[in-house]
Amino acid sequence: MMKMGVVLCGICAVLAGGCTRQDGKTKIGIVQLVEHEALDAAYRGFVDALSENGYVDGENVTIDYQNAQGEQANCVTIAQKFVNDRSDLILAIATPAAQAAANYTTQIPILVTAVTDPESAHLVNSNAHPGTNVSGTSDLTPCAAQIELLVRILPAVRTVGMLYCSSEQNSIFQINLAKAACDQLGLTYIDATVSNSNEIQQVVQSLVGRVDALYLPTDNMIAAGMATVAQVANANRIPTVCGEANMVRNGGMITYGIDYYELGRQTGMMAVAVLRDGASVADMPIQYVSDDALSLAYNEDTLTAVGVTLPADLR
Repeated sequence: MMKMGVVLCGICAVLAGGCTRQDGKTKIGIVQLVEHEALDAAYRGFVDALSENGYVDGENVTIDYQNAQGEQANCVTIAQKFVNDRSDLILAIATPAAQAAANYTTQIPILVTAVTDPESAHLVNSNAHPGTNVSGTSDLTPCAAQIELLVRILPAVRTVGMLYCSSEQNSIFQINLAKAACDQLGLTYIDATVSNSNEIQQVVQSLVGRVDALYLPTDNMIAAGMATVAQVANANRIPTVCGEANMVRNGGMITYGIDYYELGRQTGMMAVAVLRDGASVADMPIQYVSDDALSLAYNEDTLTAVGVTLPADLR
């Protein structure tokens, strides 16, 4: 019986832009992998875009926001809840959350954000032509430009530590891009992977004396544990180039990256197209931030701690 209900609601949502409910409200389920500033900003941007276009939580929309607290099993349970509740649309924030939602329903429209490469995460047939019930926005950062920034600031760098969670597909994708950039620049690199947050301090400590700098992609586990990374790296004068600005605010040294609030807003506008205009996510290409949405961010206290002086033209 549950399966039949899922299919009927999904078809209704896709073809008619949402099911008719007794209270007249569209139901949106939001599953966020973990609480940290970048993902929180994406959530706020999404909700604000909806509100600005007439979809106001508590008025004509019911938003059910659920945080999985970094646990994949929780993502699955939340996805099941949204399907059982016959949600009209699901927003999944971060790759593991998106994979859980996509694995549980092929009918309800799913939009994703803060997912680096939906295609390699097997969420869509291709980023240009999704062909599934999933679309959304990518948080792919300019990994090569970030490595180039590191070399520009610290020309003597020879070995870079690559710090990331080994189970996050989005991180592996970025790390491979960063490694390719290192190869082009003649840099060597050391993989430094963690499988849970309790390993972060020990892994960073193990790199002391072995690397000239650390590269941290937009990894959810590392972002949530950025204070721990900064505590060890800064005390040992190891410069850190991060995937996004919130990691810098939490103790990282510098980044050239995207604005997650704007990324969430962009995803919210895609939701408006689905809910108001009846757009099919299968036909909506994955969207990326424009180059003018990229910005430089650095932490003055961290620069002082690690003994780095920025070139005048970067200030």
